[in-house]
Amino acid sequence: MFDIGTGEIIALAVLALLILGPDKLPRYAADAARFIRHMRALANDAKSEVTRELGPDLDGLGLRELNPRALVRKHVLEGLDRDPSEASDTARSRRSSSAGQAGAAAEPPTTAASYDPDTT
Repeated sequence: MFDIGTGEIIALAVLALLILGPDKLPRYAADAARFIRHMRALANDAKSEVTRELGPDLDGLGLRELNPRALVRKHVLEGLDRDPSEASDTARSRRSSSAGQAGAAAEPPTTAASYDPDTT
C-alpha cells in the first residue's frame, strides 16, 4: 500500500522521538493505535452493513469487483482477449440488430384500412 522501506520507518521513529520526546511518544503511539483500531472497526461495520443490505445474492461480491478499473478490465479487456473473428461477429450482430430496431422505429405504422379523404 505505502511504499515505505525499513530505513524510512526508522528515520520517522527517530524524528518522532526527537519532536515529541521520550515521555510523550508512548502516549501518542497508543492514541494512534487506538485511532487505527477504531477506523478498522468502522470500516468492517460499514462493509457488513452493505453486505447485509445487498442480500444473499451479492454475498461473495467484494469491493475490488466494484472498482471501475476492475470493471473495465473484466468487461472490455477480456473481450479483446477473445478470438478477433468472434468479437467482430458479435459486434456485427449487435450493429445489425440495433439497425433493425432503428429502422423499425422509423417506419410509420400501417393500418388495415387506409383513410382516403376524397371518398367521403
